[in-house]
Amino acid sequence: MTAPAPNLGAPHPGAPSSAGLVDADLATSTEAAPGKKRRKGFGWGFWLAATWLIVVLICAVFADILPVKDPFRPDVINKLALPNSEALLGTDGLGRDTLARLVHGARVSVVISVTAVTIGMVLGGFLGIISGFFRGKLETVLMTIINIILAFPALILLLVLLAFVGRSLVVISLIVGFLSIPIYTRVARATTLAVAEREFVRAARTMGAKNSRVLAREILPNVVLPVAAFGLVAMGVVIVLEGTLAFLGLSVEQPTPTWGGMIFDGKRYLNEAPHAVLIPSLAMFLTVLSLNLVGDSLRSKFDVRGSNL
Repeated sequence: MTAPAPNLGAPHPGAPSSAGLVDADLATSTEAAPGKKRRKGFGWGFWLAATWLIVVLICAVFADILPVKDPFRPDVINKLALPNSEALLGTDGLGRDTLARLVHGARVSVVISVTAVTIGMVLGGFLGIISGFFRGKLETVLMTIINIILAFPALILLLVLLAFVGRSLVVISLIVGFLSIPIYTRVARATTLAVAEREFVRAARTMGAKNSRVLAREILPNVVLPVAAFGLVAMGVVIVLEGTLAFLGLSVEQPTPTWGGMIFDGKRYLNEAPHAVLIPSLAMFLTVLSLNLVGDSLRSKFDVRGSNL
């Protein structure tokens, strides 16, 4: 008697189904590609911070045409008024509108921070790229000078320079920018050292590319973004520094409104009108926090060590 032929198409009771095998293969292939990471977008915190920075920038650029009151006009009768329909953020000790002074005070913070960071990034970034790429005696000389400058207490050096030169908006921006050059030099040099060891840089050198071409096409694009992201974080430091100078009475001349100056003027009324101090302090806090959030997000996204180039 002939035995029945086995059913080759029927699965074994203990064997996985074809659908299960396909799913397992897909999962294995997905896990087996660690280099292919999903690109994560910016979170809601980043966009809230960016929105606040845009508002501050608009206030700084268009302060003269925005529908706010005269920041210099006193109103002694309504001094230290709480926020109301006439003065949305209240008034200060001389009756001047807090919102108007806050808007115009943003101009000082933005001008000083942007100018100082730009000077630091351009000059310090250039010195850092040159020293990190060519190395040798040039690096030794440049980094020795940078370390000497960093050895001086920055705040004391800033106060000394302001005492001799003056306290105008341009002078403060230039001095703070000069003092920030060493920091950007070290950041750009560290990033350049990391990029110079990458495969695409070695390949360009192997193919006979000149140093100028390697610097312009390979090094510079990969150094600019991390340094610029660091610059956003540094802007917050500069804003706090300007606020410190204004609080000490060493920033721009009165009656030009500044956030630090508003805090200094309002501290004498802290018991009876705390809003005169809290409102400019909150504006400075939100601006510095937003710069840190945006800068950290961009720095982590454009980190050279984490790139897949």
